[in-house]
Formats: sequence, C-alpha cells, structure tokens
Amino acid sequence: MQVMNVLFLCTGNSARSILAEVLLNELGQGAYKAYSAGSHPTGQVNPGALEKLAAEGHSIAGLRSKSWDRFSGKDAPDIDIVITVCDNAAGESCPVWNGGPITVHWGIPDPAYFDDAEARQAAFDIAYARLRRRIEGLLSLPADLATDELRQALQAVHERAREADIANA
Repeated sequence: MQVMNVLFLCTGNSARSILAEVLLNELGQGAYKAYSAGSHPTGQVNPGALEKLAAEGHSIAGLRSKSWDRFSGKDAPDIDIVITVCDNAAGESCPVWNGGPITVHWGIPDPAYFDDAEARQAAFDIAYARLRRRIEGLLSLPADLATDELRQALQAVHERAREADIANA
C-alpha cells in the first residue's frame, strides 16, 4: 500500500494545521504521512496547541511552524492531498505542489485569538475535537477511490463533521 502524503495549510502554521498534522500522523498508523505549513508562518507553534496535544497524550517533539515554500520545488515531497484548515489560506494563491494533489477546505475557527486563558483552552479543545472528527472520517474512507471520488468524499467528511460540530455545540 502506498503512503498518502497530506499537507495541512493555515496562514500561520501555529495551531490548527499543527493539530491536524499530529492527529493524522498518529491516527493514520503509517498509511498517511502528514505535514503542515503556512503561507505566513509565525515561526513558533502556539503554546495552546502544544498544551492540548500533550494533554491528549500526543508527542510534541520536533513540532515547528514552517513555510509552505518547503513543499514546492524539485526537492519537495509529492503531495497527494492538500487540506486548508483556515479561511485565509483557502483564499490565497498557493504554490505549485509536486504530485498534483487534490485540494479541499475544512474551515476550523482559530483557537489562538482568545486573550483569556480559559476561553483559549476551550477553543483549543473544540478545534482539536473538530479536526479529530474529520481525520477519523478521512481514515474511514476506502483506499481505492479515484481522484474525483476522493475529493468529493473528503468534502463529504467535512460536511458530516460540521453537522456533528453543530449538534455538539
């Protein structure tokens, strides 16, 4: 079985895309290789993201905020799927990715914008749960979907998860 490379994009690559990268790498059990990057990386992972991941038992070793430039060009890995997790990144003009990936948008509210520590922690809890729900949906998809079928299935995963998000709000 071929490992699928998935790139999660967000503007700052400090919170949502980092959470998604860790979740898919750990839950995917080697069937997927997840990466994350940002169009304007902050240069550091948001402490709230690190705290949430550690609290959930995930390894946080080696996590860092990266530019999406690292994932284009001749030395970049081939990417099969690009998933934007913030609305800003979804609207930006992206580089050309190696591998001709399919792209989908899974908009997740940014948990990093809260000044109050309690509200920020709650926002990270929500973002983590929403991303985990979508990634579990991705992992439940058949491995042999054609490109267009996969794009539609990934969008359907997001739509079903969004319904669950509303029901759990």
